Amino acid sequence: MTKELLIEIGVEELPAIPFLKEFANIKTKWQKVLDEYNVSSKFDFYYTPRRLCFYHKEFLLNQPDSFSEFIGAPRQVALQDGKYTPAALSFAKKCGISTDELKFAEVKGKEVLYYKKLIKGVESKSLLGDMIEKFLLSLNFGKSMRWGDTKFEFIRPVRSFLCLLGDEIVKFNKFGIQSGGDIFTHRDKGYEKVAVKNASEYFAKMPQYGIMLDSKLRREKILNDFANIEAQSGLKIQIDNDLLDEVVAITEYPTALLGTFEAEFLEVPSEVIITSMKENQRYFAVFDGKKLSNHFVVVSNSLSKDSSLIVRGNEKVLRARLSDAMFFWESDLKAEFSPEKLKNVTYLKELGTTYEKTLREEKVALKLAEIFADRLKNEVGEDYKKLVSRAVMLSKADLTSGMVYEFTELQGIMGAYYASAKGENENVARAIKEQYLPNGENSELPSTVLSAVVALAIKIESLIGLFSVGKIPSGNKDPYALRRSANGIIKILQDKNLNFDLKAFIDEICKDYAKFDTASLVAFINERLYTFFECNSSIIKACLASQKGDVLAQISAINALAKVCESQSFRENFSTFKRLANIIKDGVKSGVDESLFKDSSEQNLYSKFKDIASKNLSDFDKLNELFGLKTAIDSFFENVMINDENPKIRQNRLALVGEIYQEFLKIADIKEISL
Repeated sequence: MTKELLIEIGVEELPAIPFLKEFANIKTKWQKVLDEYNVSSKFDFYYTPRRLCFYHKEFLLNQPDSFSEFIGAPRQVALQDGKYTPAALSFAKKCGISTDELKFAEVKGKEVLYYKKLIKGVESKSLLGDMIEKFLLSLNFGKSMRWGDTKFEFIRPVRSFLCLLGDEIVKFNKFGIQSGGDIFTHRDKGYEKVAVKNASEYFAKMPQYGIMLDSKLRREKILNDFANIEAQSGLKIQIDNDLLDEVVAITEYPTALLGTFEAEFLEVPSEVIITSMKENQRYFAVFDGKKLSNHFVVVSNSLSKDSSLIVRGNEKVLRARLSDAMFFWESDLKAEFSPEKLKNVTYLKELGTTYEKTLREEKVALKLAEIFADRLKNEVGEDYKKLVSRAVMLSKADLTSGMVYEFTELQGIMGAYYASAKGENENVARAIKEQYLPNGENSELPSTVLSAVVALAIKIESLIGLFSVGKIPSGNKDPYALRRSANGIIKILQDKNLNFDLKAFIDEICKDYAKFDTASLVAFINERLYTFFECNSSIIKACLASQKGDVLAQISAINALAKVCESQSFRENFSTFKRLANIIKDGVKSGVDESLFKDSSEQNLYSKFKDIASKNLSDFDKLNELFGLKTAIDSFFENVMINDENPKIRQNRLALVGEIYQEFLKIADIKEISL
């Protein structure tokens, strides 16, 4: 038999960001508890900042019976000379049975002690307290706290437990709190609890209590409010999805309200205003056309019908915030904008100051500028080296500004504003602004080649510097975001079509650093390619094994090999090429002497191969033609013995196979392919 089960865990306001990080695991962790206690059933999960709610439409009243299996020692160990050994006696004690009940059974081909114990199911309501306790202890929000004299730690104090099985209140005491049949309403409705008879009444009365339990409905209401504000004002609200998730998580009954701030604050860069509103107050920015408006939207959690007081209060708070921002902006503009102050800023103990890092970045950038000189000249003219140098040297200058000290996420962005205000070249200002791009999975990329060179230099220098002092990511730990830097390098090279030998470049640059295994850094960057493709991972492995230094060449090879491998005929015929690759596993031979050919199949194969090798083909066409040698290779294998008694003939045949393999190796090591 089943009944409805309603559980509400009442808590003090949950902080949004830690909660949202764990949110995806909550249903899984409750399901795990249900499975462990053998009472699994479908359920819905709801939350507000003050409650976690689980609703089971059909919950088992009784835990089903189950069995527990015990497997003991083999017969020859458990029974000797007709008597049970200590091993058998220990097994009986473990199972809670007498020696008369001991039996043997065959398990995995061996006769062993075996006992199957019936575990009688109990009333489910007797389990619920322990289940809820186990669930709460499994949640991980990062930092936790204690309250009162309890030893239990949670993200915020737990204040109530509602547990209703049908109309029955399930009683238990956990964390010093007695479960009951009542809940807290919205704070604006009062601080006293109200009684709830069952799940139907709970869901029916939630709106009366000022609570929108379903987070999807709260989001929907906020977006509808936004649409109404836009329709009435003619303005456009910038919907930041991360911020929207936060306000959904911190409200029980959200209401979006439009506020205003003084237009004079618009003299401050829009990024500063938007960041200040979002990070400090969780306000949404508002635009009038393409320009930032002197309005904002706050999502209130109040039930008050008179919103004017709420709006005025938020306007007052924002005014103070923007006054601070205006002060920082004006002060920074008066100060010198140069890298000199960075001499007093430590980057890393082993790598010196930020100023010293900037000098290293400049050297890397100028070497890159030499490689891409033609592209840079076409873009910015003959002064490209000066512009690259200037952009790099000013790239970190805003780290000592008051604004970036207050809002660290604006570094680079503020540097671009300060550079423009000081009359720097627009290409320099743009490169400063775009130096950290890409900064996320769906991030924009540097918009110009000059910006790309600066961004590449910064990322490459960071990787080399940190690898040289042993700051290498391990497992999930990557405190310096080096994987993101490696991803960024690949994306920039691909986006701007920048061909160059990254491996050789790193080897050259590394001479100025503490000695380390540069191959490990190149491999680290190349390994990021696995995240760029959805093909069989052995295809990527095969292409990386060719050890091409050019990232774009690797990408071309992976795309080509993946496309070739898609065909069914390839899978059917690949064994021929596996055999070819395995023959020269002891090293690639070269130097074919056609005068030593003894069979027409040798000459036929070599002639076809030379024709392919002489052509200037794309990776895809080259692979297609090389794999098209299958018939000629099969004939070669059928008609000649590679390990001929004559050492010259043997070496010549190995050289023939080796040259074919070597041509494959320019694109991929076919030994690594496994389909």
